[in-house]
Amino acid sequence: MNSSSTAAAPLGKTAWLVVIVAAIGFLFDTYELLMTPLVLAPALSELLHVPPNHPDVTAWSGRVLWMTALSGGIFGLLGGWLTDRLGRKTVMAGSIFVYSISPVLAGLSTSLGWLVFFRCTTFVGVCVEFVAAVTWLSELFPDKRQRELAVGWTQAFASVGGLFVTSVSVGIGSLLQKKYLPDLPVGEASGMAWRYTLMTGLIPALPIALLLPFVPESAAWLERKRAGQLQRPRFGELFAPGLLRTTLVATALSACAYAAAFGTLQVTVSGGVPGLKVPDVLEAGAQVGPLNKANQALKEEMDKLPTDSSDFKAKEDEYNANLRKIGKITKDKVQPVREQVQFMQELGGLLGRILLALALIYVASKRLLLWMFQVPGLLIIPIVWFYVFPNQPEYFIWGIFMAGACIVSQFSYFGEYLPKVFPVHLRGTGGAFATNVGGRMVGTSAAFLTTGAIAPLLAKWTGGGPVTPEKVAIAAGITGVSVFVLGFLVSFFLPQPPPEKGKDIV
Repeated sequence: MNSSSTAAAPLGKTAWLVVIVAAIGFLFDTYELLMTPLVLAPALSELLHVPPNHPDVTAWSGRVLWMTALSGGIFGLLGGWLTDRLGRKTVMAGSIFVYSISPVLAGLSTSLGWLVFFRCTTFVGVCVEFVAAVTWLSELFPDKRQRELAVGWTQAFASVGGLFVTSVSVGIGSLLQKKYLPDLPVGEASGMAWRYTLMTGLIPALPIALLLPFVPESAAWLERKRAGQLQRPRFGELFAPGLLRTTLVATALSACAYAAAFGTLQVTVSGGVPGLKVPDVLEAGAQVGPLNKANQALKEEMDKLPTDSSDFKAKEDEYNANLRKIGKITKDKVQPVREQVQFMQELGGLLGRILLALALIYVASKRLLLWMFQVPGLLIIPIVWFYVFPNQPEYFIWGIFMAGACIVSQFSYFGEYLPKVFPVHLRGTGGAFATNVGGRMVGTSAAFLTTGAIAPLLAKWTGGGPVTPEKVAIAAGITGVSVFVLGFLVSFFLPQPPPEKGKDIV
């Protein structure tokens, strides 16, 4: 068990400001990231001049997700190194302003290239901020219990960000319908919702700018810097004998957590929900089926015609008209179910982060702490995806709620664990490598693995035919079970953090 032998002094004003700044940062980390599924399809539709469910939009959605994850991983790793070189507070502040300004510029984009560029810079800011913030926060509280409470509870606000962005998006849509918001000087009148939603990304810059002058830099880093005792961070040190095991295990576990989030939760919300056998989705499927067949026939005919012929143009117009009908049916029938599933997943993630924050007070073993979420996940995911989804669909939202708790809690776990296992001069670099290389670059690729490899194989092994939403959901379950099993096995090699010395986590 984990307890303090003496009572710590109550938090002062500066400590509370630190907690507020960190909570705002973590909240808007998730807020900025989860804008993507809300705005990407309508934004691409407007900039590509095609319906939102056109194949070009689908293709570019995958490309944008891949490019943003790659950018965030590479520059996030650089940001971790800069955190060790320039200071935690400095890099954290800079990254928050990057991810606050970038969505505003993305909302003003008039071309696909600029939209993609500013979404990439947004992800870069988020990836850098997370590592800088957990490193900064972990070094500001000398009392162990207060530190763990601060790190655990402020990270819980990351899940609030997911709920907040959905509410803001709905609110903006309502304000636009009532004509309370003016048209912007760029873009189509019908596309103002995605632009305004992106521009709300500026919100965190305002309170952060006001509060930053009143919060300190990390004393652990600053004292070493001023005394000339701060070693230069080198990536090669992460693979030195004393840190090799820590680096590899933390990176692998981070990859497994992100793989479960992206390859199971997010893929199910986007691609699996249309296969959920609930009344509204079944009705939508009955209406969409004939339109899909008609478009498949039109596509075959279009492939045989010259693209500059009048017949091709007529069939293309009919094809796009069918896509618009499909889009309206999906919006009216499927999207509300998708939003409900997404909401329950985010709510489950919030519960998981809260449970992690509570467990930090009482559980000293980091391996046992991780198992508290891995072991239930090993049971929940196969039951929910392989039995509940096809057989008891009305209970699926509760299943994804529990799965969200088991998966998202692990993000808070690594935010608390990583600063403890790397020395001060490598704390940002090591955390960035595990989180950004393992999580953002490797882990997020599980979404493609699920939809681009496992689901097509399932379709082939079950008699051929198209990749249906039902097969996507099964593939998501396979991914989830696989990475949870792998994570559990890797966790046996997880090092316990070294004992703390003095006031610093060393």
